[in-house]
Amino acid sequence: MSGILIVGAGQAGFQAAASLREAGLTGPLTLVGEEAQPPYQRPPLSKAYLAGKTDARGLLLRQETFFTEHAITHRRARATGIDRAENRVRLEDGDALAYDHLILATGTRNRALPVPGADLVGVHGLRSLDEADALKSALEHAKNIVVVGAGFIGLEFAAVCAARGLSVTVIEAAPRVMARAVSAETSQAFRDFHEAAGVTIFFGVGVSAIEGADGHVTSVALANGKNLPADLVLVGIGVVPNQELAAEAGLTVQDGIAVDAFLATSDPAISAIGDCARFPTRFAAGLPGGDRVRIESVQNAVDQGRCLAARLTGRPAAYDAVPWFWSDQGPRKLQIAGLGSPEDSSVLRRAGAGFSVFRFRQGRLAAVESVDRPADHMAARRIIAAGRSLTPEQAADPAFDLKALATA
Repeated sequence: MSGILIVGAGQAGFQAAASLREAGLTGPLTLVGEEAQPPYQRPPLSKAYLAGKTDARGLLLRQETFFTEHAITHRRARATGIDRAENRVRLEDGDALAYDHLILATGTRNRALPVPGADLVGVHGLRSLDEADALKSALEHAKNIVVVGAGFIGLEFAAVCAARGLSVTVIEAAPRVMARAVSAETSQAFRDFHEAAGVTIFFGVGVSAIEGADGHVTSVALANGKNLPADLVLVGIGVVPNQELAAEAGLTVQDGIAVDAFLATSDPAISAIGDCARFPTRFAAGLPGGDRVRIESVQNAVDQGRCLAARLTGRPAAYDAVPWFWSDQGPRKLQIAGLGSPEDSSVLRRAGAGFSVFRFRQGRLAAVESVDRPADHMAARRIIAAGRSLTPEQAADPAFDLKALATA
């Protein structure tokens, strides 16, 4: 018996392995990952880890002894190919691992900035622990910081830098921050917060080149002719799915590895989960791209790992978890339930220092963005999951009892 082989030792891969053992799997179980560290949490890298509020040990999903105690073989290696005819995965070191079932949890990688100078010393990405360590070291001597991209990672990093009193400039090609992820109302609130903290933000302009001297970055040239001094640049312009293994093996891919509602690929012996998987969900109904989405979140990785483990141990059920996300930017906490779209209508609900934006699509609640309103967020997750009816008028009324509706 070859057992189950998981390629990708991030949140999704680890969760699948842990859940398989918890569900009673007794056969061979192997987890393959490229990084030297045991599986760890990525979200704190751009926040608590860079701010010095936690260390590398505090990031670990489990201590190294967990794998021995649960008979999980953890191979530190890079997978280079899948032989579907022989049910084997080739590794870069020349070894090959057999499988009865293969789980692809290959995740994503940083999208590269396609301009001259992007490879200069001082230009960083932020997805791995090694990249976070390089940034921590560089921050000790940095004075002028430029962040390319006003998404979650870029703004979280900008908030950390601003709290240290550093000069921070954010460059965003879109007309507002987090434009793909949140409503105009939430976007404006976070722009106001960052600018009040001393962060300068340029909108509607791209980077034409990164300039340097002696191999190290010295400035960032913008497409509008402006030149910004910089001794540290963070590129945070999104990620791309690691789907090459699947594509080369002949599996269906389209901005992610295509899976069905049970997280199975076009090969019944192979499944895919986490950031790399594109799957159908009722929560995407009415979105411009249809009802198939690829979601980059801890929630999705964890829930898909559990769902797949249940199927592989005899308890199959379609994946139907409500998507939810969060971003800590300085003292402000953004929590999102559901999947929003630029075409959605929005209703603002204010209460105390925080607020929530309720986003409606085709007359139904599709997503809720809560800023420093955790109770609204928890209620929203239940309301969206159950498909309960909520009108825009009710959503806007601070006196309307969301918790009662959520638990009805």
